Amino acid sequence: MLETVALSALTAFLTAAWNGAAGEMGKQTLLSAGALARRTLGRETPLPTGLEEWQTLAGQVHARLGHDPQQAGEWALLVRSFPGQAMTLTPTTGLPPASRDFINRQQALKQLKREATRRAAGRPRVALLHGPPGIGTTAVALHLGAALHARFPDGQFYVDLRDTSGGPGPESATVLLRLLRQMGVTAERMPPTASGREQLYRQLTAGRRALVVVDHASSAAQVRSLVPATPDVFLLVIVSGRPFALEAERVAVPPLSDRYAVQMIRKVAGPENVARAKARMPHLLARCEGNAFALKAEALRLQAEQTEQTGRGAPEPRTGEPVRDPVRDSVQTVCDRLRPETARLIRLTALGGWPAIDARLAAAAADTAPEDAARMLIEAAEAQLLDPVGDERYRFRPEVRRYLTDTVSLEHGIPECSAAVERVLDSLLDRALHAAHAALPQSWRTEPAPEGGAGYRDEAQGVAALAAEAGNVVRAVSVAVEYQHVTTALRLARALWPLQLKAGHWDEVLPALRVAARCADECRPCSRTAAGLHFQLGHCLGELQQWEEAESEARAALRCERAEGHVRGEASSVELLGLLSLYQWRYEAAAERFDEAERVYRRIAAGQEGARDVPRALALVERHQGRALRGMGRLAESRRLLESATDFFTEQGESYNRARALTDLAETLLDAGENAEALTRITEAESLLTPAAAPHLRYLAGLRSRGEGGR
Repeated sequence: MLETVALSALTAFLTAAWNGAAGEMGKQTLLSAGALARRTLGRETPLPTGLEEWQTLAGQVHARLGHDPQQAGEWALLVRSFPGQAMTLTPTTGLPPASRDFINRQQALKQLKREATRRAAGRPRVALLHGPPGIGTTAVALHLGAALHARFPDGQFYVDLRDTSGGPGPESATVLLRLLRQMGVTAERMPPTASGREQLYRQLTAGRRALVVVDHASSAAQVRSLVPATPDVFLLVIVSGRPFALEAERVAVPPLSDRYAVQMIRKVAGPENVARAKARMPHLLARCEGNAFALKAEALRLQAEQTEQTGRGAPEPRTGEPVRDPVRDSVQTVCDRLRPETARLIRLTALGGWPAIDARLAAAAADTAPEDAARMLIEAAEAQLLDPVGDERYRFRPEVRRYLTDTVSLEHGIPECSAAVERVLDSLLDRALHAAHAALPQSWRTEPAPEGGAGYRDEAQGVAALAAEAGNVVRAVSVAVEYQHVTTALRLARALWPLQLKAGHWDEVLPALRVAARCADECRPCSRTAAGLHFQLGHCLGELQQWEEAESEARAALRCERAEGHVRGEASSVELLGLLSLYQWRYEAAAERFDEAERVYRRIAAGQEGARDVPRALALVERHQGRALRGMGRLAESRRLLESATDFFTEQGESYNRARALTDLAETLLDAGENAEALTRITEAESLLTPAAAPHLRYLAGLRSRGEGGR
């Protein structure tokens, strides 16, 4: 075949394959590119780690293609068969609805509209909207989005970075991940690296008219990579507190004047209730200091006073106390008005900084029944202490949680606070262990499910349940370490394994794995638990292409497994080191590691721990050996090993692993020029997959086009 491929097309293909290497099929594409690059250049070619290195590799490969028409044809087929190279922005209105209680803020809105609509003149449109907690910065941004909806036909995207634990919030890579998900990027197309995500963000927004709102940002580092490079994208960054240094139009949200404060109270409480409280209004306004959150809380209190006919009635306002922080003062007032049992539940639930609160978590904190906790959560949300986040879950505003945690020990004592946190940790551990076991019922890396408690129907339901609770479980690892519940912390982190392996939640679980691995080294050094956590951390870092640290963690896992004499764990750690080498295109090193893993697995004798898993483990290693040998160009040996692995999975009835091995075998056959046989294997693999495996099926369709085009 004498077809040629342009340098621009080759560069675009290689960088797109790199950016899309997060999913299984993305990694498969990258391995195919690596094998062909090695054959073209006649030497080992380490995986490039940045855009400039990819451009250099494309230039080196392209320079050779003019002298080798056969390889030029192979590259042309590979580039042409790459599934779904082009990605487009999915327009959506991701902004939450604007508040009905919005009042005034005309000056801030005027500044924002001027920045959003000014002549670009080579300057990116960026605004930093800031004000003290509770002042109403988010309300201003949402009102602006509603008012300028028609100006942004390509979408309005909203990312909330609030961290109720009081931490610094997510890193830039995670911010990009959340934003790209809103923009329609699926898991298998998500770039694993921060630089790849930034490049994709810029590709998706190029020439578009869109609004990007980042709420509760805490540093310029979180948002700097989002500064638009296209004139009609407007980045609006919201800071609750003091503004940080960012090249942007700074827009302050001031306190509401007394005139507009009264208007807001009248909107929420009703004019009749405001008229009845006329004598108290000057003191109320002085206490709220124009803070929108405090004003709304006071308005709700005025409204509630009229419905409290009997019982304890409304608390008397504290007229003799000096004005403090208006948000904290309002939270105290609201807590005074709540039923004592509700106030107790909400204070104890605030401990821990949980990202999402449901009835089960709150019930554990307060040691009450879930149905009672559900009613109390609704009551607290109606009093503005909690924000609903859907699916009967809630979260605190950071400033509300800070006040509650600052005062909870004075109200209930340190022993009760510690007991509440311990109950929540135990509840989350129970949920996580049940879900993890359901998600990976045969894995020795997950604990058996606890006796009793709620189980899950199947693997899919287990993964879904663990994903829904991931934020709380990740947070619980740090809380457990802080409260010196070491065993709980380590077990929680181990339960995250299915989210790494089956759901691709690498960014989400990474902080917890770092904390847990350090804790294990300090408290359980050279133990199986430490080995397992270093393995999980190494796997996670490898998926994110943080290669050097990933290999360091895999070696740490290997040392711990050897110290414990755990042969199965030793073999698995060696296998992980082989995979890390394989995905960096270091095929010789990968083959050596896979050979070593095979030898270690064969040391497990009948009757020893893990003996029942050895045949399957050896088949998986055979598949990896075949992939490494294909990268080295040793195609006959690769074919033999991949056929052996395929036969094993056929005998065991493992359709998915059989389809994976068949895909590898088809690629080896294509490299060897045996296209007819490759097409037969592709058809066989396609017959094993369900529509749910859409990325794999698309990849096989690309392989088919290569096989048919090369005949």
